[in-house]
Amino acid sequence: MAGLSSPGIGSGLNVSDIVSKLMTVEQQPLVVLTNKEAPLQAQLSAYGTIKGALAGLRDATNALATPAKFNASVARLGDATIATASASTSAVAGTHTLEVQTLAKAHTLATTAYAATSTPVGSGTITIQFGKYDAGVFTSSAERASETISIPSGQTSLASVRDAINSADAGVSASIVNDGTGYRLVLTSGASGTANALRITVDDDDANDTDASGLSALTFDASTGGTSRLEEKVAAQDATLVVDGITITKSQNLAADVIEGVTLTLTATGSTTVTVARDTTPAVTAVQTFVKAYNDLQTVAKSVSGYDPATGQAGSLLGDPALRGIQSALRNAFNGLIVGAGGAKTLSSVGVSFEREGILTLDTAKLTAALADPQSNVSAFFASGAKASDSSVKFLANTRAALPGTYPISITQVATRGYAAGSAAAATTIVAGVNDSLTLSVDGKTRTVTLNAGTYTAATLVSEVQSRINTALKGSGAKVAVSQSAGVLTVTSDQYGADSKVALTSGSALADLFGTPASTDGVDVAGSIGSFPTAGSGRVLSGGGLAVEIDDGVAGDRGTISYASGFASRLTGVLADLLESDGPIASRTAGINRSIKDIDRQRDRLSERLVVIEARYRAQFSALDTLISRLNSTSNFLTQQLANLANLSNSSLDK
Repeated sequence: MAGLSSPGIGSGLNVSDIVSKLMTVEQQPLVVLTNKEAPLQAQLSAYGTIKGALAGLRDATNALATPAKFNASVARLGDATIATASASTSAVAGTHTLEVQTLAKAHTLATTAYAATSTPVGSGTITIQFGKYDAGVFTSSAERASETISIPSGQTSLASVRDAINSADAGVSASIVNDGTGYRLVLTSGASGTANALRITVDDDDANDTDASGLSALTFDASTGGTSRLEEKVAAQDATLVVDGITITKSQNLAADVIEGVTLTLTATGSTTVTVARDTTPAVTAVQTFVKAYNDLQTVAKSVSGYDPATGQAGSLLGDPALRGIQSALRNAFNGLIVGAGGAKTLSSVGVSFEREGILTLDTAKLTAALADPQSNVSAFFASGAKASDSSVKFLANTRAALPGTYPISITQVATRGYAAGSAAAATTIVAGVNDSLTLSVDGKTRTVTLNAGTYTAATLVSEVQSRINTALKGSGAKVAVSQSAGVLTVTSDQYGADSKVALTSGSALADLFGTPASTDGVDVAGSIGSFPTAGSGRVLSGGGLAVEIDDGVAGDRGTISYASGFASRLTGVLADLLESDGPIASRTAGINRSIKDIDRQRDRLSERLVVIEARYRAQFSALDTLISRLNSTSNFLTQQLANLANLSNSSLDK
C-alpha cells in the first residue's frame, strides 16, 4: 500500500495545494526582504549615475586646468603651398615675411643598370658613412656613426644587396628602379641636408675595392682623390629661408625655432607671409564642455533626489545626506574669489553665471572678450600656473599642496653633468685590433664600442668617438657629447644631476685616447623656494608643491615665482576627494552593498528554513492523507457489513 500512496489519493485531500498555500504564507518574509532590497538597489544605481556624472565633470574640469587652451595661437600663411605652420602657446602675435629659397634634399645615389634584379653584384662588406663634403674634404658626422654591412657570397644579387642594406637599418634606404635600360640600385640618405651626405667604401672579395666590377660598383667618395662608381642623382642640400630679411639655413624642411613658438614645414620655394594670432576656440570649447558637464550633473542629481507631486513619486536619494554633502562641497567650490589670478576673479567676470534653478549659463561673447583682454588673465583664473621673474627659471608643475602666493628662489648649488676627462692628448691613429676598442659606462649603461681604423685630426676623432658611443647607447635614454682641448678628449653625459656619471673603464683604445682618465659625477640642483623644504633632481627643484627647472648654471638669488591656484584647480581637488576610494560616494555605496549582502544572508537562511518547513508540511499532510484513507476504508467496510446484516435480518423475517 505504501508504494501506491500519493498525497490526496484515497482521501480526496489535495495535499499539494494545501502545502503550496501554506508555503505562500511562510514565504512572506522573503517578500519583505525583496521589498527592503529594492530601494537599496535603486540607491546603488542612482549613486552609479551620480558618480558617472561627477567623472564627466572631473574630465571637463581637468581640460579647463590646462593653461595651453587659454594661450593657444594659430599661424596662417598667405600662400599655403609654400609651407604649413603651427603655433604653440609661446608664439607672439604678429606678421612675418617668409621666402623659401631652397628646400632640403637627401643625398641620393644610383648604380649603373643591371640586366635583372637577380644579377650578381659581388660579395664583401659595405661601409656607409655620413658627413659633409667641403672643399674636397669629407668630415664624418659626430651624431651618426658609420655602419658596415656584410654581403655573403651566397647572397650577391642586386635584390639581395638591397635587402641587406635595408635590414641593417643603417640610416640609408635602398630600392631598385627600372629606368627602361635596366635595373638600378638607388641609395638615399635617411636624413636631408649637406651634413648628412654619404660616403660609401667597400671591402670587395675580388680584392679590388675601387674598380667598377663586383661590390666596388657601390663606392662613392666625392672628396679629393676619392673614387665614385655610384652616380649622384640628388646632391645633399640644405633648406634656405629668409624670415623678415634674415637668411637661415636648415638641414631639413622643418624650422621650429626661427619664429618664436611657430613651427614651419617647408614645401615649395617662393615668398609669402606668416600671420600669428590668438586662437580662442580651444578655450571657448573647453568652457562650453565644462558648463554642459556641470548641468548634466545637476539634471542627474535632481532626477534621483527630487519629488514629483503629480505622481507622488520620490527619487531614490530624496533626503540622502551623502548626496546633500556632495552638492554642498560643489557649491562651496564655486564660491569665493580666485586669489593670485591678477585679473578675472569670479566666474561671472568670464561669462559663466548661475540661473535660479542652479543651472550654469555661458555668455560666449563675454568669455571671448575676456580671452582677448590680457588684463583678464583668463588662463590664470581657470588653470593653476606660475610665472618666474627670471627667464631661466621655468615653472614645470604643481601639486595640490601648492598655495597661491609669490615666493623667492635662491640657488645654492647648480646642477652639473657627469664627465670623464683624459690626462693627455689622444693618439690620432687607430689600428684595427690594436687600439680600436673602448668600454665605458654612461649613466649606469655599460657599452663597448669599436672605432674605425684610420688617421684622424683631433676634430674628426671627436666625431668618430662621439658617434660610436651614441650609436651604442641608442634606445637606452643616455647620450654623450665628446669635446677636445689641445687634443685632450672629454666625454660628458647629456643628463644632469647625481645620476649623471661617465666612467671610461677598459679597452685597447683607453690609454691611447685618454691616458689615465678621471671621472667627475654630476650633482643635483639645490636651493630654496620660499621657506619650504626643497629637493633637487637634476635641474629640477621642488618644494611647497611647486617644481621649477633652473636652466642655467648661476647660483644665488634667482628672483621670485608667483603661483595662482585657478578655479579649475580648486574644483579638481574637490572632485578628486568626492571620487576617491574613501570618498563619500565610495563610503555610501559600500554601506549600501553591506546592507544588500546582509539581506542576501537573511534570504539564504530563510530559504533553507522554508525547505525544512515544506518538508514537514508534506510529511504531516501525507500522514493525514494516509489516516483519512484508512478511516475511509474502515467506514466503507463497516457500511458494507451493516448493509449485509440488514439483508440477513430481512431474509430471516421473510422465512
